[in-house]
Amino acid sequence: MNIRTSLVLGCVLCQACPAQAPAPATPPATQVKKTSPYHGMKLSEKARNYYPAAWGVDHLRATYTSSGNLIRFSYRVVEPKLAKALGDHEATPVLYAPRSNAMLQIPTMEKIGQLRQTGGSEADKEYWMVFSNKGNLVRPGERVNVIIGKFHADGLLVE
Repeated sequence: MNIRTSLVLGCVLCQACPAQAPAPATPPATQVKKTSPYHGMKLSEKARNYYPAAWGVDHLRATYTSSGNLIRFSYRVVEPKLAKALGDHEATPVLYAPRSNAMLQIPTMEKIGQLRQTGGSEADKEYWMVFSNKGNLVRPGERVNVIIGKFHADGLLVE
């Protein structure tokens, strides 16, 4: 046999019998879960009383919808007279995300209007508004600020 024929046969044999894949490495018996070195802070009594006293609302929450295209801001009215500013139709609500410098607005539907509850507010009722999150600029675990006229809810955690 000449060198060319042996080279071709060698290549064919190498392709016909692929090399065995190495055995997968066994996972370690105990895996250490990494935790954050930072500890969560609980609200102080003063901070817990600020929003009900100044704005007549509590239970402020920002939640990420399952599709990720919307961020829902909800609150419970404690004092309807003070909470009137949040339901004001003239005020333009904005959700600001400091990490991405995104300013999310409430989408307006043709036949429905803005996706928010406006008008008179009643005590012990929960109200909501939805902000458009196209492009997933805001993600769960981030801190956001909700601004409605003079009302500012800073540092809300998106759940």
